[in-house]
Amino acid sequence: MAIKSQKDFVSGLMFTVVGVAFAVGAQEYEIGEAARMGAGYFPFMLGVILALLGVVITLQSLGSSAHPGEKIQGLAWRPLVFIIGANLLFGALLGGIAPWGLPPMGLLLSVCVLVVVASMAGGEFRLLPSIVLALILAAASYLIFVKLLNLPFQALPAFVAG
Repeated sequence: MAIKSQKDFVSGLMFTVVGVAFAVGAQEYEIGEAARMGAGYFPFMLGVILALLGVVITLQSLGSSAHPGEKIQGLAWRPLVFIIGANLLFGALLGGIAPWGLPPMGLLLSVCVLVVVASMAGGEFRLLPSIVLALILAAASYLIFVKLLNLPFQALPAFVAG
């Protein structure tokens, strides 16, 4: 049995590994059941579904084909670095890093930085549209998570919020 699509094969394996990691990591929290969900229920179920999806994609990538899929050329480092970096920055800004003296910067600023840095992953970065999108997403995040869901996110930086 041969691999007819390298991209699907690698993607399926990646989904499977990440899904299993989420499901295993969720075991640290109370899972509960569908009627009374614990903190680990959603990440566990999401991990299981992602792992199953990965297995299906991996299996579909196998077999013989008269027209094999496109081979993997190389790793796109720029998007990888900017997307992962944007998420790390978001976490660091939202919660702060006490050993480094970085106070929590709040949801609004953290979302704006996330969007602008992630926008740099593409080949055609333009600052003004990225800032407009960042402001829209920050406002939507604030309305949804802080106002509607009443989640205890600090909206503004610690030194501004007092």
